Amino acid sequence: MDIPTKCFRKETNCVTRVVAGETIIVPIKDRVGDLDSVYTLNEVGSLIWKLIDGRTRLNQIIEEIHRTYDVEPEEAKKDAADFLDSLEEVGLVHFTMGEPPARP
Repeated sequence: MDIPTKCFRKETNCVTRVVAGETIIVPIKDRVGDLDSVYTLNEVGSLIWKLIDGRTRLNQIIEEIHRTYDVEPEEAKKDAADFLDSLEEVGLVHFTMGEPPARP
């Protein structure tokens, strides 16, 4: 499978809030926030989190980072892939096949 076409979906058992430009994620376990596992995302991480919807492909996320932050595509690709891998490791996102792109 071509990695740039991977899609991710967010875990549904978490609460997300944006405070002062940073995204705060609190996993929910047994109906209670797991305050030992609070995640704070910076501006770039918040953008990636916002784009994770089960349909947006990794290559689209990379392009958005490249365009928004004026970084080289290879750097955006590495950073996005590393970040998504770390979110997947802690169970905040999951790989999905995504929906096929809409036809014009």
